[in-house]
Amino acid sequence: MLFEMQPFTAFMNVESSRSYVDDLYSQDPNKCLASIVCIKNSVIGSNRQKESVIAQGIVPRLIYLLKDKTTKVAVRIEAAVTIGSLAKGTEDHIELLVNCGCIEILLEVLEENEPRLVDACLCCLRTLSQQSYSSTRKYSLANLQKLLNFAGPKESLQRQSCVATIISFACKSAAEQNALCSVGAHSILASLLAIQNYSVRIPVVTSLASMCWNNQVVANEISNASCKDIKIPNFLATLISRDRPIEMQLEAARCLTNLHRAGAIQAYDPIITYRTLPCLVRLCQVEHLETHRAVAADTLAYLTEVDSDLQQVAAISNQLVSALVDLLKCSSVAARQAAFRAFASLGANDEDIRKRIIDTKCLMDRVVDGLGDENKDIRLAAVRCLHSLSRSVQQLRTTFQDHSVWRPLMTLLTESPSTELLTAASSALCNLLLEFSPAKEPMIQQGVVQLLATLTSQSDPSLRLNGVWALMNLAFQAEQRVKSQILTALGTDQIFRLLADSDTRVLMKTLGLLRNLVSPRTHTDTMMALHGPQVMQGVVLVLEGPHTPEVKEQALCILGNIADGERARDHIMSNEDVLKKLIDYMTHPAPCLQESAVFCINNLTRRGEPGAIERQTRLKDLGVVNILQQLLSTSDTILFNRVKAALTQFADRLAVEYIF
Repeated sequence: MLFEMQPFTAFMNVESSRSYVDDLYSQDPNKCLASIVCIKNSVIGSNRQKESVIAQGIVPRLIYLLKDKTTKVAVRIEAAVTIGSLAKGTEDHIELLVNCGCIEILLEVLEENEPRLVDACLCCLRTLSQQSYSSTRKYSLANLQKLLNFAGPKESLQRQSCVATIISFACKSAAEQNALCSVGAHSILASLLAIQNYSVRIPVVTSLASMCWNNQVVANEISNASCKDIKIPNFLATLISRDRPIEMQLEAARCLTNLHRAGAIQAYDPIITYRTLPCLVRLCQVEHLETHRAVAADTLAYLTEVDSDLQQVAAISNQLVSALVDLLKCSSVAARQAAFRAFASLGANDEDIRKRIIDTKCLMDRVVDGLGDENKDIRLAAVRCLHSLSRSVQQLRTTFQDHSVWRPLMTLLTESPSTELLTAASSALCNLLLEFSPAKEPMIQQGVVQLLATLTSQSDPSLRLNGVWALMNLAFQAEQRVKSQILTALGTDQIFRLLADSDTRVLMKTLGLLRNLVSPRTHTDTMMALHGPQVMQGVVLVLEGPHTPEVKEQALCILGNIADGERARDHIMSNEDVLKKLIDYMTHPAPCLQESAVFCINNLTRRGEPGAIERQTRLKDLGVVNILQQLLSTSDTILFNRVKAALTQFADRLAVEYIF
């Protein structure tokens, strides 16, 4: 039966057309259908109209109509389409739809044998899956299998494209990636690559890229899968040719990048070195669209992030540095963020590359601007770029000083609530506080010591690590006033907490800090006179703890520095427990502990220094000489030389002449 629909204009408002809303609840299917069509047309492209529809409580009615199998099919189809339109609204709109159970209902309807309704539901699921809130929903194994049933070779291109897109957003975690792999998603998707249609191929490649991201097991499965008897990596290599659409090239290069980073393809594989990398470098160039260049630069950053050879090849390729600098001039956040990330990766390991980047006109100005950008993602990318470039000793002394990059960094550390940004900024700060950095003194004057001491008490272990690491760098060959300032800012209780930290990295850097505080020899006596009992207590805490030899070695090195002080060594000689520990470690199975213990003994017994004879006599009575004699049979060259040096200190006190 035909029905007449009232005309609808772009200016009609759902709020002022109550009859359409009322008809949505009509038992007359024609009135109900007309109402849904009206509502659908009103919300297209208008978030205000979407808000109005949602505020009037229409969503539950649409879901009811979609779910009700007794409702006319045309009504159910329009309900699915309208929900799909609402799903293109704001984050709040998406949240409401998801919380109302839209995804679950749509998945249930897929089981019905009504092609047009299934198509509408798949399209709606595709739209929902592309939204950030709904993409956090987990798909069960059964639902993943259900979706894959609509991706078979006999299904329509639209269905195949929908399923591939949904899958690409349904594997955000390793568990989901593994689940998809367990139901054969990689094989099904691989077979779809044979379809000569980019509306299918592109989302299929996107799905494969998502499935293998940071997942070696799945990446290996995908690499071993085939399309037309061609292994997936080789097939993807054909899709990054210049004659392919740019979107296809980008997705294929991204998938190959993810396969490489997951360990399925080696960096030296020609597919990576001669196909993927050159493709990404080419797509970064100025002749391409800004959006494409941003994706290419971001993917290139990930591809080259950990491999120095790829970094070197990329850096000398096709004016890449200037192309990335040009990207920093773009207005879009994605473009600038990608450029900063690419620079961070390229400059991670090679001094020549870092110099080439930093010497590029206006680059450092862009970095400094990025540190103060209102967008947090830009700030984070700029900080990581700065951290990478700050590994250059030469630039720390010149360019970084000229631009006073420490100022915006310290501002970030005092104002940023983001742990991720704080971690990146404090990592860069660690390099700026190295002994040879001119930024060191002005940062001290601006309160960096207290700032770093505060970081060491953060709950995040990375922040504690960076805080104590930066203080360790600051203490190296620092003036005595700076060392006292560090100890005052930290306080004894905090030092003990750091020495008992569950993160071994934090513990090691804390020991490194203490080691720097009690050296060189000119500072040892003063520092121990002021803080000797606390330092000794901290060292004993570590030596008595259940730590690895590498950790305890650092504690023994601190004792070695203390033993080098003219008066500081009394803290060791007057501590019976510490002396016994030293003697025990001389015969420890770990060579590094033996070497450190003997080094400390050597410093304690050095001839010609005040009190040396008394110390030698005391240690000889404790059996040190006998142990040293036994250690002469060692095959460890370092240990042998240290034992020989220590025995030399005792030579004048011994009745027997030792021949070495």
